[in-house]
Order: sequence, then structure tokens, then C-alpha cells
Amino acid sequence: MSVEILEKPSTTRKHAPRYRVLLHNDDYNTMEYVVQTLITTVPSLSQPQAVSIMMEAHTNGFGLVITCAQEHAEFYCETLKNHGLSSTIEPEE
Repeated sequence: MSVEILEKPSTTRKHAPRYRVLLHNDDYNTMEYVVQTLITTVPSLSQPQAVSIMMEAHTNGFGLVITCAQEHAEFYCETLKNHGLSSTIEPEE
């Protein structure tokens, strides 16, 4: 009796590329509005985190909102834009 050994093809799992959602500074919206919009758009953000992101954008021109899968990043970016904020996404390096 012979035993046949089946080799499992090696599968390497590729991680989905992640994207950074950036909030850009503007001279139109109040700081309070920006913080509130961040909290309602990205439910995982706490108020102190949202304040920190808003201040980073205010000071440096842009702030990192969240890094996530492309589909979520696009959703967050579009939602921020729909609320009058300036936002872009870029691939994480």
C-alpha cells in the first residue's frame, strides 16, 4: 500500500494596503466645528484625539486623522469633505 502525500500550496496572506486620512487646515471652519465633525465622522476618535488632530492640522497644515483600509479611508475622506472640511487620503508607507 502506498501513501500519497499531498502538499498544500503555500499561501502567503497579503495585507490589504492601508491608507492615511489627512485633514487639511482651513481658515473657514471653527475649531469646535472641526472637532465635532471629526468625532461624528470617525466614531473611534475621542474628543481629546479629535482636538489633537485639529491642532496638528492648524499648526502644521495637515493632521493624520486615521490609518485604515482604503474603502474606509475613502468613506471618511468623503464624509469630511461633505461637511466642508478639506481632506485627502494617501497610501501608508
